[in-house]
Amino acid sequence: MALWILLAFIGVPLIEIALFIQVGGLIGLWPTIAIVIATAMAGTALIRRQGLNTLQRAQQEMDAQRLPVRELFDGICLIFAGAMLLTPGFLTDAVGFTLLVPPLRALLGRYIWRALQNAKGVQFEMAGGRPYRDDDGPIVDADAVEIKGELDEKPHEPH
Repeated sequence: MALWILLAFIGVPLIEIALFIQVGGLIGLWPTIAIVIATAMAGTALIRRQGLNTLQRAQQEMDAQRLPVRELFDGICLIFAGAMLLTPGFLTDAVGFTLLVPPLRALLGRYIWRALQNAKGVQFEMAGGRPYRDDDGPIVDADAVEIKGELDEKPHEPH
């Protein structure tokens, strides 16, 4: 994992520099800078709108007593997309804009979920220790508590 991170920190800036040189050579310095600024501004506006929509959907899920798992994943993707779009460069902009496309985010989410489920030694469990099933049925996790006291006695009838 550390090797991949090191390669990303070295490789991404080298690719961005090469792309800046190529694009700048084709269209010139100022149009290249204008494109970088325009993509950052457009990305910021799109992230703001999608972020508010995601927040609203998460609130609706919580109001319906459901965990907003998909919305949390979307939020993480939007944060990452924002970081990519605010980083100057064409490759990072492409990654950022790709993460703003909801069907592609859903596809990525399903891929990551399957990869996590298929990972050796990884098991998802609910609070009660039962394996998690990914179905559309309701999940109820509750503990029963027996209360003894006045409720167990027969009610006194008035005289």
